Amino acid sequence: MKQDILSIQDLSGSELHGIVDMGIHLKSLRNAGIDHALARKHTLGMIFEKASTRTRVSFEVAMFELGGHALFLNPGDLQMGRGEAVRDTARTLSGYLSLIMYRSFHHETAVELAKYAEIPVINGLSDHEHPCQILGDIMTMQEAFGRTEGLKVTYVGDSNNVCNSLLLAAPMAGYEMAVCSPEGFGPKEEILHQADSVGSRYELFTSPEKAVSGADVVYTDTWISMGNEEEREIRLRAFAGFTVNEALMQRAADGAKVMHCLPAHRENEISSVVMDGPSSVIWNQAENRLHAQKALMKMLLE
Repeated sequence: MKQDILSIQDLSGSELHGIVDMGIHLKSLRNAGIDHALARKHTLGMIFEKASTRTRVSFEVAMFELGGHALFLNPGDLQMGRGEAVRDTARTLSGYLSLIMYRSFHHETAVELAKYAEIPVINGLSDHEHPCQILGDIMTMQEAFGRTEGLKVTYVGDSNNVCNSLLLAAPMAGYEMAVCSPEGFGPKEEILHQADSVGSRYELFTSPEKAVSGADVVYTDTWISMGNEEEREIRLRAFAGFTVNEALMQRAADGAKVMHCLPAHRENEISSVVMDGPSSVIWNQAENRLHAQKALMKMLLE
């Protein structure tokens, strides 16, 4: 029976840890120059409604290094972009491909695609969640601390799709969360209800200084996600004082690490001094998308 990964909660705890461990293993093989073509003759169709650097390149390289082939599919070049029903596209692509990765504006469209596809569908980002990002993030935490259990992860900024997936992954990875956003930009009630139902441990803050106190990981993201550009000036005013800078990091735990899922707007949500400083694991975090997604695709193909 096929398995879709539209939410981080579509994975069990053991699957999540298995993907992280396998990602670390595949990374070691790549660094040693050892072939790991574990998906020969498999094909990945990548549908992108949103612009992408990391998602596109990491998935395309991942499938290549696994021995398969990835196809970039722009909705404007597909009949789906001209009004073909999502269900018809799903059924058609199921006859050609091994996997579909979909980066969508609307989570509901990804759900519909997965419903009618006969092959696994991976959420490469939607307005609701970003599960692949969080797999790479947890792998990064594991490498940085040797564990994820018992860590305090503080997310500072707009409570977006990345924040949602971090909250929902918390009980499986064993970390607790502090989420700090200005009034009106915190997690939606439906996400908090879902987080409560799966046993996430979290606190909500509007003061970055209080939220970051004692944090092992300080995580931030853009204040202006794709689709929110018309709110730019409103958001810049609302998030004044939420920049992750040296002064804020002094309140975190000794040895704290800084994470950002990128792209970053330097001097807005994060200062260049912190982003390029010794506490930053941002570039390793970006690379780990490649390895975690290899492990995820390997699991789904098996």
